[in-house]
Amino acid sequence: MPIGRVGLVVHGGRPEAVTGADTVREWCAGHGIGCADIDVWQGQGSRRSGREEMRAAGMPDLIVTLGGDGTFLRGARIAAKKDIQVLGVDLGKVGFLTETAVGDVEEALEAVHAGRSTCEERMTLTMRASKPLEMPSDMEEILCYGRGPALPPPPQADLAEDGWGVALDVTALNDIVVEKLARDRQVSLGVYISGRLLASYSADGAIVATPTGSTAYSFAAGGPVLSPRMRAVVFTPVAPHMTFDRTVIANADEPIALRVLPHSGRAAVSVDGQPRGVLEPGDWIGVIAAPRPLRLVRLAPADFYGRLRERMRLTDAPATAADGESEPLFRPANPVPDDLSHLYLPPPQTT
Repeated sequence: MPIGRVGLVVHGGRPEAVTGADTVREWCAGHGIGCADIDVWQGQGSRRSGREEMRAAGMPDLIVTLGGDGTFLRGARIAAKKDIQVLGVDLGKVGFLTETAVGDVEEALEAVHAGRSTCEERMTLTMRASKPLEMPSDMEEILCYGRGPALPPPPQADLAEDGWGVALDVTALNDIVVEKLARDRQVSLGVYISGRLLASYSADGAIVATPTGSTAYSFAAGGPVLSPRMRAVVFTPVAPHMTFDRTVIANADEPIALRVLPHSGRAAVSVDGQPRGVLEPGDWIGVIAAPRPLRLVRLAPADFYGRLRERMRLTDAPATAADGESEPLFRPANPVPDDLSHLYLPPPQTT
């Protein structure tokens, strides 16, 4: 797609990100393309919602993030509002979401501008709640310690109607989490899938994740790794006080609701790691698959399992060294046989 306007999301605390952003600005200027910084809170004033950031940036058609996966998530919450493509620029570590190294950003922009890139879609989550989310003033400093001010409460998409709750303007690429506020008191939650009670949990928290988010907090809590090409909703309890402590994977059309039980304390709600509100006993949220996916720029066929192997240091396993084989298995360069033509097989590697 020819680029008309670029929005920049930059990790300002990393010099290589700042330098890379200058490179993007120079490339845009050389091609007569507008470029604006978005989500650039620098320590003063309040933060803006994703839609407000997008309008302030002049409605870009490509968002470029320079940082790690956390910086990418900041850009994703903005891009998802209007189906904007996102190009993630990495600063040295292999990320699950970022696409290109900072030294190759000009070549990446040229490829996108010339139509030599592809678009990979990732499932996202949105949310309904029993009432609009709010961040109590006495809790914001604690929940946002070290982060700066919280994002504004999610605006309502429509009014509550017939018990279905309030539709909130929320987009999560990784996860939506409900967790305890006090160290000495767990949160008590009733967990419902497709409207039916699964179980009541006393736990440190509960994670509802996308397949993309299965390698984030859910993985740290003992959850499985899912292919990001899947459409599924992943429920993982965090340190539950019960025998059944396993992850449950629901289909994408099966909503997962979390209700704070009457005898529980208050619980914090975060979206992709950002605190967004506090639930009182009796409050509930419903997490559902969003109707629109996030659109990631890809310059080459995605290699999720290669990134998983590197990011999780699976190459350090003794069995890996004993194998000694580095060539792709079950993917020769010959034409794909008819009985395998229905499979997802990336093109063979070229030397």
